[in-house]
Amino acid sequence: MKHIFEKGTNPTKPVLLLLHGTGGNELDLLPLAEKIDGEASVLSVRGNVLENGMPRFFRRLAEGVFDEEDLQFRTKELYEFLDEASQKYGFDRKNIIAVGYSNGANIAASLMFHYADSLKGAILHHPMVPRRGIQLPDLTGTSVFIAAGTNDPICPSSESEDLKSLLEGANASVELHWENRGHQLTLDEVLAAAKWFEEKKY
Repeated sequence: MKHIFEKGTNPTKPVLLLLHGTGGNELDLLPLAEKIDGEASVLSVRGNVLENGMPRFFRRLAEGVFDEEDLQFRTKELYEFLDEASQKYGFDRKNIIAVGYSNGANIAASLMFHYADSLKGAILHHPMVPRRGIQLPDLTGTSVFIAAGTNDPICPSSESEDLKSLLEGANASVELHWENRGHQLTLDEVLAAAKWFEEKKY
């Protein structure tokens, strides 16, 4: 997978896995990593799917309707890429925090839905429930921050609440942060995520 790896100054910090939204690329979320933890290593990945020329992490059938077969395939692809990257760059595979926006947040959530050991935690900006009706793995010890917009036309508030409930049902620790905004990624929610990260003392 096309990506950027930037080695941090503190090897004990989690690696920040950056996952962009539809039409973005591996450069988009680099400013977020700096705000969350300037000492951490960064692994920023570009999605392998193109929709009308726009990079994504998995296909969709329509707005808000995911191609579940492709989602499972791409989730496995990303999971295996993280295994390979940890060996290539020499970081702890068990110490990865995902930072995703929109489509990137959805693939990060899908990692947790399918693999108990995929992520130590995640910051999800405007995510949806990746799959319904499946048994989640035990996510004890996994911490998740969800940022959502009360007026988000793409991601209804019920999606964020359902995702929180499903993750908590699998024993994850979840904080849900609301902004009175739409689907855009705001500075306020980025700063709220950075505060959450700092309080977790990663």
